[in-house]
Amino acid sequence: MYKISLLDKSPIAQGETAVSALSATVNLAKRAEALGYHRFWVAEHHGTSELASSAPEVLVSWILANTSSIRVGSGGVMLQHYSPFKVAEVFNLLSSLAPGRIDLGIGKAPGGLPRATAALQVYRSEKPEFETQIAELSAILDNSVALRRDDSFAFAGPQPPFTAERFLLGASPGSARQAAQLGWNFVFAGHLNGDSENLRQSLETYREESGGRSPMLALAAYASESASDAAEQVSELKIFKVFLDNGQSVSLGRRDQAEDFAKQAGSKNYRIEERKPSVLHGTPDEIHAELARLAAAYEIQEFILEPPAVGADRRLASIELLSRKPLSAAA
Repeated sequence: MYKISLLDKSPIAQGETAVSALSATVNLAKRAEALGYHRFWVAEHHGTSELASSAPEVLVSWILANTSSIRVGSGGVMLQHYSPFKVAEVFNLLSSLAPGRIDLGIGKAPGGLPRATAALQVYRSEKPEFETQIAELSAILDNSVALRRDDSFAFAGPQPPFTAERFLLGASPGSARQAAQLGWNFVFAGHLNGDSENLRQSLETYREESGGRSPMLALAAYASESASDAAEQVSELKIFKVFLDNGQSVSLGRRDQAEDFAKQAGSKNYRIEERKPSVLHGTPDEIHAELARLAAAYEIQEFILEPPAVGADRRLASIELLSRKPLSAAA
C-alpha cells in the first residue's frame, strides 16, 4: 500500500525554450492533481541550459496558483546557498498563501557547476556547515508557529497556521540519521543513487533512529503501453559521471557539461564515464509490481517518481498510464 507523488526538473528539450519547459511542468502538475497524485515537487538546478527550474520557490507559487488541492513543494532547495532565515520566510509565506499544501524539501548538493555555486555564494565569507544550517532552519520554522516564541530568533514572518511539511533529500545513512534526529521526513534519492546496499542501510537507519517512521523513495520512472517501447525510449538517455582528482564525483547530462565541471573545479586529472541512468521502466503493471516489491521490502508508504526527459507529451502520457492503478486504493 503506497502513495505516488511526482518530481519534475523542467527539462528543456532540444529546439525548445525555458518558457515551453516551464509551461509543460505546470501542465504536468495540473494533470497530476486531476489524476490523484499526492504531491508535485520541482527541483533546483543552476547554470544549465537543459533544465529551467533554478528557483523552485517561484515555480511552486505559480503551480499553486494553477492548482487547487495537490501538495506542492521543493525537491529540493539547495540549502548551502542560502540563509536558513530567508528559506523559512519564503516557505512561511507560501504556507500562508496555501495552508496545508506546502512541502519544504532540502538538499545538500550544490545543484550546479562550480562557477554557478561561486556566483550564488559570492557574498559569503565562509561556507557554513550543512548540519548547522538545517538545524537552524528547523528551529526557525518551529519558532514561527510556537505559541510562545523564543525572542532570540528573528521572526520569520508571516506566521502561517502551520509550517511546510519538511523533507531531507539524501542518499546515505548519514543523511537518514540527520533527518531522524531533526524529526524530518527522509527521502532517499534513488533516482540519483541506485546502489541497493546503500539504499537498504539508509532506509533502515531512518526507521531505527526515527522510532519507526516510514522513509520515502525517489525514483526515475517511465511507463508505456508496451515494455519494448518503454525500453526504447529510455535507451537513449545518458549520464556522464566525472571523477575529479580530489575524489569528488558528479553526474551530468552531457559530456561537455562534465568537462566544464572539471575545468571550473580546477581539476587537471579527471576522467569521465558514460553511463545509463537508472530508470524504472515498462508497462504500468510492471512498474507497479516493482513499486509494490520495494514497498514491502523497505516499508515504504510513498514514492516520488521523476518522469525522465523523453519529451513533454511522453512524460504526460507516462503519468496518465501510472494512474490507471487507482491511486486512492494505493494510498
